[in-house]
Amino acid sequence: MRLSIILTSLAILTLACSTSQPDLVVMKQRLEKRIAAAPEGARVGLAFEELSTGATVFINETEQMHAASTMKVPVMIEVYRQAAEGRFALTDSLPVTNRFRSIVDGSPYSINVSEDSDSTVYHLIGKRTTIYNLTYQMITVSSNLATNILIELVDAEKVMATLKTVGVEDMQVLSGVEDLKAYHRGLNNTTNAVDMMRVMSAIARNAVVSPDACKEMRKILLDQQFRNKIPAKLPEEVKVAHKTGSITRINHDCAIVYLPDGRSYSLTILTKGIDNHDESAALAAELSWMVYDAMTRY
Repeated sequence: MRLSIILTSLAILTLACSTSQPDLVVMKQRLEKRIAAAPEGARVGLAFEELSTGATVFINETEQMHAASTMKVPVMIEVYRQAAEGRFALTDSLPVTNRFRSIVDGSPYSINVSEDSDSTVYHLIGKRTTIYNLTYQMITVSSNLATNILIELVDAEKVMATLKTVGVEDMQVLSGVEDLKAYHRGLNNTTNAVDMMRVMSAIARNAVVSPDACKEMRKILLDQQFRNKIPAKLPEEVKVAHKTGSITRINHDCAIVYLPDGRSYSLTILTKGIDNHDESAALAAELSWMVYDAMTRY
């Protein structure tokens, strides 16, 4: 009788364990169905990883797209890496200028404030500000001016070398923003969904630079001001550390999503080929909600 009770208890425990994980096959099918309904010519790359188990869902995950401002996350990582090595302190200050060198021939160019998402750093031209402030502005309001100052500080080649240490294979961080000579030569910053997911997962797992650095980077990502994609449809108690990016017909978001029950996942959604940014943002928000729904319905 006692053996029968034990066996029954084990069977119940086994059933509970088998049903306590999200059905990733169904999740992927639902995501693919929604993506198939996107406007003609749209392309979507999606990469999901449940951080506690390593379980993944991929859709067009290796398709390369213009990285837009998602490339600012690897730049942040490199800033923290070089600070950890003692090259500078985050509290050190840099002169704020709007004059940069093209990677094609070294010729000078400037950034147009009207093409930037935030004007705050432009008010500091001719003054100095801390490396931390530039990093914070680069991520939270996606300042292009702050980004270019930091890329000249840390060097894009070193950004690429650090990416390799977290398993990133195809992402390219080549130049600052608005280097038009590089753009016309096809020397663009590019990524795919799985590489961007690996970047965010590394920060989530304290797997790059140091645990303290990752904690600080997550705090900055949690302060992201543009929230119309991955976080848009999620409940307020769900915390999202993320970075968006958009240019013409490109609209991206890459995130670490923290559920109230302590679980978390990394999610990257890249879109291209959709003319209306509101439409592509709504698509990303809906896909994000579908992932959240799959994660929380058990």
